[in-house]
Amino acid sequence: MPMSPRKRARVSRGIQYALLAGIAITLAFLADWGLLKTQFLNPEVLPKLFPELITIALKNTILYTTGAFTFGLVLGLILALMRLSPVGPYRWIATAVIEFFRGVPALIVFIAFQFGLPIAFGVLLPGGTLGTVTIALGLVGAAYMAETLRAGIQAVPKGQMEAARSLGMSQGRAMISIVIPQAFRIVLPPLTNELILLTKDSSLVYILGLSGATLELTAFGREGLNQYVNLTPLFAAALAYLMITIPLSIVVRRMEAHAERAR
Repeated sequence: MPMSPRKRARVSRGIQYALLAGIAITLAFLADWGLLKTQFLNPEVLPKLFPELITIALKNTILYTTGAFTFGLVLGLILALMRLSPVGPYRWIATAVIEFFRGVPALIVFIAFQFGLPIAFGVLLPGGTLGTVTIALGLVGAAYMAETLRAGIQAVPKGQMEAARSLGMSQGRAMISIVIPQAFRIVLPPLTNELILLTKDSSLVYILGLSGATLELTAFGREGLNQYVNLTPLFAAALAYLMITIPLSIVVRRMEAHAERAR
């Protein structure tokens, strides 16, 4: 007698669970747990990473990410409005900036702002490492956020603008007071995802040749790897990144679920 679709689905799920359990058990037996502990959570190396891992590396990573995201969000909004402008040159300039910084690797942007500007123009960015990271990484983030914000603005029903204009608001006032706040609510989850990406991209700061006080998590882990010839510093840096990215990911999922319920 043939099985019903529901029973076939239960059997299929059971086989998949059994397969996953078998793989997990096999890996558990094959793994050298003593070596893994020594290399990734060495009890002699781990205590030596504190408090610098938190007070310097994690703090600097948060500072670099916050500065780049704030600068990128403001510039991204300006670029998005320029892309939607009826003035042709504004659209052309915004398109050129967005396509350039979306197409060029962030590593090249870092090198250009840290070494290219002083060589070509004799200009040093203010703020030291934080200023360089804020502008270089912020420009890369702005190129992506501009397209996200543009999509959000275009997703707001046109009737909102028409209703505001009928009440006597100017187009600029209606855009600032009515359209942009609604657009931000629409694009908040992807903007939070962009914040997560900027957090990870801040690891490229190592190319700037950081000193002890300006180390971020990846550079801190690399220095610890060289110092202790052990993977524990890199593993600790990875866990510190997860302390930032996992809560942000949870926030994104909750916002997306809330948006689905609202729809």
